[in-house]
Amino acid sequence: MEGIADMGGTPGWGPVRPPRRDEPVFEEPWQGRAFALATLSGRIAYGGVNLDAFRHALERLDRAAYLNDGYYGRWLNGAELMLTDSAILAPGAIDARARNLRGERVAEPPIPEPAVPDYAPTAEGSLRSVATAPAFAVGERVRARATPVPGHTRLPGYVRGHTGIVEIVQPAFVLPDTNAHFQGEHPLHVYSVRFASRELWGADAEPFALTVELFESYLETTS
Repeated sequence: MEGIADMGGTPGWGPVRPPRRDEPVFEEPWQGRAFALATLSGRIAYGGVNLDAFRHALERLDRAAYLNDGYYGRWLNGAELMLTDSAILAPGAIDARARNLRGERVAEPPIPEPAVPDYAPTAEGSLRSVATAPAFAVGERVRARATPVPGHTRLPGYVRGHTGIVEIVQPAFVLPDTNAHFQGEHPLHVYSVRFASRELWGADAEPFALTVELFESYLETTS
């Protein structure tokens, strides 16, 4: 799917502003608590750490939940979605509780029967070993597949159908496209692929090179 996080090259967002060199990890105390709550919520909702499922939750947020509440507000909204996905929380439960804490008298939805996925990673982290040799080599021209992806993917929409050069052959990693949906890890080699900006965004783009990490299944040979 093309989620709201896939903004590269789309108009209307303004220039990218790099963070300050002295920017703290957490600008305000609530942000640290939000980080901890989101991490804990993922473990409760999915029975273990699944970074891909968390990213899939974030990309399914609407524009306001993803952008207007800021970075750590986004994490809190993603945590709520993960918990409702797994029926740890009923939809609307957090809003109802917040209203009651403000002194309103509203009915809170009943606690549902949890439906936590049967999930257990085969190892810590995302690095894995595979028996097959890499399909592509450093210096090879490759094309990012243009096939639509119905669910989660780490294949950016702005590189689909475009050609680049393999710079580095990376180790194998868990495939996000399946892992995010609890359909298995299916590890694949990853490639650092360099794209010219004008290949991606046309002749009027500012000239620069963009390197994107792409899984083997995202790529095909050029004719």
